[in-house]
Amino acid sequence: MPTPAGSEHQAREAATPPPSVMPAAAAPILSVNNIEVVYNHVILVLKGVSLEVPKGGIVALLGANGAGKTTTLKAISNLLHAERGEVTKGSILFEGEEVHSRSPNELVRRGCIQVMEGRRCFAHLTIDDNLLTGAFTRRDGKAAIARDLDLVYSYFPRIKERRDAIAGYTSGGEQQMCALGRALMARPSAHICCSPPAV
Repeated sequence: MPTPAGSEHQAREAATPPPSVMPAAAAPILSVNNIEVVYNHVILVLKGVSLEVPKGGIVALLGANGAGKTTTLKAISNLLHAERGEVTKGSILFEGEEVHSRSPNELVRRGCIQVMEGRRCFAHLTIDDNLLTGAFTRRDGKAAIARDLDLVYSYFPRIKERRDAIAGYTSGGEQQMCALGRALMARPSAHICCSPPAV
């Protein structure tokens, strides 16, 4: 007659599915595989950079000034060509597709949104209009966009008070909140922030 401990062991074995039926780990939403970045066809800036971002996860890229953090993020967003840079080795996959087969605006439509370093907002537009530009690619209707606008204002109540102010005349912190809020209005599946400040 088995002991209670033996019964527990047998029950655990019976409850554990064999390896062939165990669920596979979810594929990462973003995968950077051993990339190399070169500027002006000669200046090697990155070599051997790899990282994975699981769906719903948070990953921080840390390093000293000039270590290549911003370059890595620009490679992910496919923005290097504007600065005469290119990924010469390795691969970057966003939702299983190669980033370099997509233009930056296609990546935005697919949900890969980057908040660039510095207070990047449209200085001549109001805070409210800046936030609404983030929803430009959405096709889920005005009601959903209005709900998300209220949600962003709940995250950043200070800019709600300034929603009718011209963004260029607001403080640096308010402009950064505006830039972060605009990215959230796009409902990104990957939100990439370059040197995000505490706001």
